[in-house]
Amino acid sequence: MDWVVGVGRGEVGYSGAYFAGSTVGMAVGDELPVGSDVDVVVVLDVEVAPAKAGKFVHRGVLVEVTYVPWHEVRGALGSYHLAGGLRTDTVIDDPVGRLRPLQAVVAEHFSDEVWVRRRCEEARARVETRLAVVDGTAPWHQQVMGWVFPTGVAAHVVLVAARRNPTVRLRYLAARPVTPAPVYRELLEQLGCAEWTVARARHHLERLAVTFDLAVRAARTPLSFSTDITAAARPVAIDGSRELIDAGDHREAVFWMVVTYARCHTVLALDAPEVDRELRPAFDELMADLGITTTADLRARAERTLGYLPELWAVAEELMAR
Repeated sequence: MDWVVGVGRGEVGYSGAYFAGSTVGMAVGDELPVGSDVDVVVVLDVEVAPAKAGKFVHRGVLVEVTYVPWHEVRGALGSYHLAGGLRTDTVIDDPVGRLRPLQAVVAEHFSDEVWVRRRCEEARARVETRLAVVDGTAPWHQQVMGWVFPTGVAAHVVLVAARRNPTVRLRYLAARPVTPAPVYRELLEQLGCAEWTVARARHHLERLAVTFDLAVRAARTPLSFSTDITAAARPVAIDGSRELIDAGDHREAVFWMVVTYARCHTVLALDAPEVDRELRPAFDELMADLGITTTADLRARAERTLGYLPELWAVAEELMAR
C-alpha cells in the first residue's frame, strides 16, 4: 500500500502493517461501501504505541490507521479486537518476518473453541467492567459515551462466539443474522431503540448532521477521536447512517448516531461552549427517545445489560459449540 511504503515505514520501531476492519472480508475488486474506510494496523516495536493517526484521505481513499505494539499483536489469537484482522492473509508489509508466520497461526486456530472462548470472555469482561461504574460527576456527553460503548460490546459477545468480525459501527447489523430474534430484540431494548421508526431515526440523523458540521468547524482541541469529527469522516458518521436508515436498518444505525452525537458535544463543550448549549436540546431529545434523561436512567440501563449477561452468555455458549 502506498501510504505504508511512503509514510508508515518511517515510524519509530516500524515492523509491519496489515489490513483490519470490515474490509477484510471483501473480495478483490469489490467497491468500498458508503460509510466504510480502509483500516490499517501499523505494528511497532515499542512498549507504548502512539495515538492512532485516525482517519484521513489518501489518494482518494478514506484510511484509518492505528498503531499497535508488537507485544500486543503477537497475542492476537486471544484478542477479540485483533484476531479478525489476521484471520486471512491481510499482511501488507512484513520486513521483520514475524507477521506472516503469526497470521498463519491465527488462521489455522482462529475457530478453535478454546480461542473463541477466550476472545468471548474478553468481550464479556469489557461489558462487565465498563458498565459497573457510571460516573455521575462527568459531563453528560461523557456519561453517555461511557455507557453506549460497553453496551454495544454485548453485540460483540455474540459476533465473536459466531466467529464473525466484531465490527465497530455496524456491530448490530452484523449481529442480527446470528442472534436469536428474542435475544436480538433485547439487545436493542438495552440500547433503547427497539421501537424506533424510520421517521424517528431520520429526524435525529438530520439534527445530528447539523451538530456534526458545526463541531467540525469548531474543533481545535486534539482528542483521541478527532479525525472522526472531520469533513473527510462525514461519509462514515452521517452518510453511512443515512444509508442504513434508507435500507430499513434504522435501529441498527442508532448506536453510531449516539456515539457521534456524544463526540460532537465533547468537541463543542471544549471549543464552542455557546454552540454546545444551543444544540444540546437536540442531543437530549435523542437520548429521551432512548428512554434516558438522567444519570439514574443510565445506571438502570447498565444494570439491565449486566443482569442479562448470563442469558446472553448461554447464547454465546451455543454458538461456540456449533
